[in-house]
Amino acid sequence: MIAVASGKGGVGKTWFAITLAHALSRRGQRTLLFDGDLGLANVDIQLGLMPKHDLGNVISGRLTLNQATIRLADAGFDIIAGRSGSGSLASIPTGRLRILSDDLALLAVAYDKVILDLGAGVEQTVRQFTHDVGTCLVVTTDEPTALTDAYAFIKVIHMERPGADIRIVINMINSTREGERTYNTLLKACQGFLKFSPPLQGLVRRDPKVRESIRSQTSILTRFPNSEAAQDVESLTEKLLT
Repeated sequence: MIAVASGKGGVGKTWFAITLAHALSRRGQRTLLFDGDLGLANVDIQLGLMPKHDLGNVISGRLTLNQATIRLADAGFDIIAGRSGSGSLASIPTGRLRILSDDLALLAVAYDKVILDLGAGVEQTVRQFTHDVGTCLVVTTDEPTALTDAYAFIKVIHMERPGADIRIVINMINSTREGERTYNTLLKACQGFLKFSPPLQGLVRRDPKVRESIRSQTSILTRFPNSEAAQDVESLTEKLLT
């Protein structure tokens, strides 16, 4: 199970989670994308889906996680959609959240990879979902607030799980040098204050094709598979599997 997280919104986290899930499926991995942003779910919106069932049906007890799973045929991976705009899901009781997390861990046995698109920040829902994951990819950009919030997320998760496999993805970079400089800024903060060195998983270039693919509600690997951002996620995925 791989969590995709960020300290704040607006860094391209959900787009990255979708593209990562698609890239994994293209490599023959049985993949599930779980929209774990319980307050502002939008995986279904970015992919143009209108699911009959979503996480709200699961939390209410009307369906199991397996019954809420839908297939994205053209991309070859499964999705459990959140309920867009339903902030009430973000305040579900801790016990119910723990059951949901345990159920997801059981469902994960049927897949090679499960990608969790987590909500931004360090709320209880986010921390609960990170307990069971093998790897946590923290997506950030070079914006000072994005870096500050990414550090805050890493600090909380590292303190709760000192052995957690946390890795960094720098999104929307203008150059490799800029991306590496951004990563080093975050790395120095982690080393200086946490005595922890999260590795760099990859850099993703700023690419107008990303906005176009989101606007068309299609995975970039379907619409623009040879674009720079798509190639960067493909390379990052290859590295993740080795």
